[in-house]
Amino acid sequence: MTEGRVWKYGDAVNTDVIFPGKYTYALMEPEELAGHALEDLDPGFAQQVKPGDVVAAGTNFGCGSSREQAASCLKFAGVQAVIAKSFARIFFRNAINQGLPVIQSPEAVDTLQTGDTIRIDFARGLIHTPHGDFEFPPLPDSVLGILQAGGLVAYTQQKLKR
Repeated sequence: MTEGRVWKYGDAVNTDVIFPGKYTYALMEPEELAGHALEDLDPGFAQQVKPGDVVAAGTNFGCGSSREQAASCLKFAGVQAVIAKSFARIFFRNAINQGLPVIQSPEAVDTLQTGDTIRIDFARGLIHTPHGDFEFPPLPDSVLGILQAGGLVAYTQQKLKR
């Protein structure tokens, strides 16, 4: 379960505005990646986001190029989940691989406003908002394991040690 503030954006938020393309080939530490999160869409986001916050958006979140930094910068900035009406397929998988939960819930997104405080129960598939509760398919145990481990690499390393 996680609780955080909502940052709401529109449709077709692409990877170039999630993590600007001009930094794609720069080697950066996690804190530097986080400092560029949503820089071209919301210049104040990286300085104001708090650990536990949630990004909500419309359709096709994460469209564009397949760069992993788009998911990583949000995770390193403290974002605990992205809730969208729909996701670009590659971003969705990159987010899981990086340990960033992604939830498709058009109904929840329609009611959410920037600044709302919400709670998400990933295992039960429930988003509790000031505007009501919204269900989503509970995340499978394998995905929960990847998220709890902090990403696919850490999850695989844990599995190999057993």
